[in-house]
Amino acid sequence: MTRFERSFVWIGGAVFVLALALCAYCYLFGWASPAAEGSWSPVGAITMDTVLFAVFALHHSLFARQSVKGHLASVLPNRLLRSFYVWSASLLLLAVLALWRRVAGDLYHVTGWRAVAHAGVQLAGVWLIARSVARIDALELAGIKPSSGEEALQVAGPYQWVRHPLYLGWLLALFGAAHMTADRLAFAAITTGYLLLAVPWEERSLLRLFGEPYARYQRRVRWRVVPFIY
Repeated sequence: MTRFERSFVWIGGAVFVLALALCAYCYLFGWASPAAEGSWSPVGAITMDTVLFAVFALHHSLFARQSVKGHLASVLPNRLLRSFYVWSASLLLLAVLALWRRVAGDLYHVTGWRAVAHAGVQLAGVWLIARSVARIDALELAGIKPSSGEEALQVAGPYQWVRHPLYLGWLLALFGAAHMTADRLAFAAITTGYLLLAVPWEERSLLRLFGEPYARYQRRVRWRVVPFIY
């Protein structure tokens, strides 16, 4: 790997961390107080935010297609493919956050023991997310290290409860907030809507990749994301 390529992947990894950190900051602090009434109506702001996130989601869906992967592989070295994806996804997420339209409104704000209960729900969600990605190489995820190309079917731990525990953790972490502003709810609803819509396509890809072992796993673990619901 040349010096330029090393700089490309490491700076891309830094941009990836920055995008995730800014996303967490917006949810935890930036949207912790209700937005003031602005020039955008709530419906207009939510529509704009949905369009913004749809662009980000479309990028993910396109990069998941084998035809797109094959085209990129014809113009980029394999060792840079993951980093290119990380760069583009991170910049798109930063653009979504920069262009996000604030939604005025405050739904609820609980205190006391109820706030403690909400915190417990969110911590459970964070724990599920951490457990779900525990076996992922952080450097590979950030595009710094090329993908090994070896994927193992995950069926242990939280994968014994639902087939997509990462998404369940996301739901708990976002919807478990003790103070739910309209901005937080909009972000939680828009991102969760995309995740739930993407599950069937993701499972078809997993079936093509793992075949009968994944089909047996589907029969054994019935629920996709939320036990007894979905």
